[in-house]
Amino acid sequence: MAMKIYTKTGDKGTTSLIGGTKVPKSHLRIEAYGTVDELNSCIGLCRDLLTDENSRTILQEVQDRLFTIGSSLACDPIKEPGMRIPDLKEEDVVLLENEIDKMNEVLAPMKNFILPGGHATISHIHITRCVCRRAERCCVRLELEGLETDQVILKYLNRLSDYLFVLARFIAHQLKVEEIPWKPRV
Repeated sequence: MAMKIYTKTGDKGTTSLIGGTKVPKSHLRIEAYGTVDELNSCIGLCRDLLTDENSRTILQEVQDRLFTIGSSLACDPIKEPGMRIPDLKEEDVVLLENEIDKMNEVLAPMKNFILPGGHATISHIHITRCVCRRAERCCVRLELEGLETDQVILKYLNRLSDYLFVLARFIAHQLKVEEIPWKPRV
């Protein structure tokens, strides 16, 4: 018999971290890994919209890393050292930096802020970048509250949002979509 998706254990607004510690569903740790989950879903949508195989491959790797981040955030930090939770590594950050550098080689230097948009795919990448920034802010709040966040997670999410910004520009370049410069009223 298949396992039921509903357990009814969270019906009163609590959930368990990996390790068994019960916390309210409003706990900052739940907010953080929930936002990372939302980010992962957005990355999946972007991946589905892209035709560039290298970008699709990188985004699938990113999705895997986001599961790693989610596992770390969902774990009771006191109990985590005794568990077999996968770790994010500095090489994961370097991969994003290398991809940013490769894409920037073909892009014109930015002379203005640009408005998100111009094509549905580009807009979805920008929305995903914003969700990534929110996930990063959640993790920073965890750190500020003394709820331990691995520093490489903060670094990775920061670099991922940079990657997504450059990816949006790169896809605009590939699609021959003109960037829309922001022209502030004066």
